[in-house]
Amino acid sequence: MTDRDVVVLRQEVHGRPIENYVEALRERLPDREIRLARTPEQEQELVADASVVTGLQMDEALLDRAESLELFACLYAGVGHLPTDAFEERGIAVTNASGVHGPNISEYVLGSLLTFARGLHRGWQRQQRREWRHFQTRELHGSTVTVVGLGAIGTTVVDRLEPFDVDTVGVRYSPEKGGPTDEVVGFEDVHAACVETDYLVLACPLTETTEGLIDGAVFETLPPDAVLVNVARGPVVETDALVEALRGNGIRGAALDVTDPEPLPEDHPLWTLSNVLVTPHNSGDTPEYYERVADILAENLQQIDETGDYGTLRNRAV
Repeated sequence: MTDRDVVVLRQEVHGRPIENYVEALRERLPDREIRLARTPEQEQELVADASVVTGLQMDEALLDRAESLELFACLYAGVGHLPTDAFEERGIAVTNASGVHGPNISEYVLGSLLTFARGLHRGWQRQQRREWRHFQTRELHGSTVTVVGLGAIGTTVVDRLEPFDVDTVGVRYSPEKGGPTDEVVGFEDVHAACVETDYLVLACPLTETTEGLIDGAVFETLPPDAVLVNVARGPVVETDALVEALRGNGIRGAALDVTDPEPLPEDHPLWTLSNVLVTPHNSGDTPEYYERVADILAENLQQIDETGDYGTLRNRAV
């Protein structure tokens, strides 16, 4: 083991073979040895002398064995599952996968909007019944789409919506920064943003501010024809209030890639509502995932080689 080796931990992303990530790294880092730890024992052995480790998670027990670690490149966009205090105490840099989800999750959002606008879910339901019966539809064109969260995902959603000539409203922590939407407001103005919203897209992180943000009061503010699309985190929405709004025609429908609780129990009412689409936290899946995270790590290692600077690494989270 040398200080130029990169250790890849064994956890896979969305069931895609971790060997694909190893290959992507080897293509980008031909002068480094990319070592894959396929078992817990190999992880403990390889991290002992590694300066760079990458993977989904690294608990304190494994971190304690990594005596030479200088950088952990996390394959998740969030790092809340990591012992960040322990990393910080030891001065170990942690980066995340922020930004890699923009193209794939924005396509999920766009597909959801078009599904409800054109009634594709209703067509599918009638196909299952072998029922040839027409139904009225809508156009996405000319509608108002409110995007909560203007990070990489929210910004890409807005970009993908441009050809549809929709009005856009963005909700973010610092509205004074502006954004790609026609209008930008703060979280304190979420009700004002929802008044004329046709489609409410949640693409924000889960924080003290956003937990329970979309509650019964917000559903009362939303027009009854509004559709909710949640690609953020389940607890951003109060589930009981959502079910009540869906059952009582408070909103037209919902596309949920995340739920609270998650996984969604088999007997949960959200499974049985005809105006709900549920996917198992799957919008982030893409065959390009490992390629994109490999780009981030390769860029950061090049910077380290050239400058020795860890402070300005791309996507540094700790």
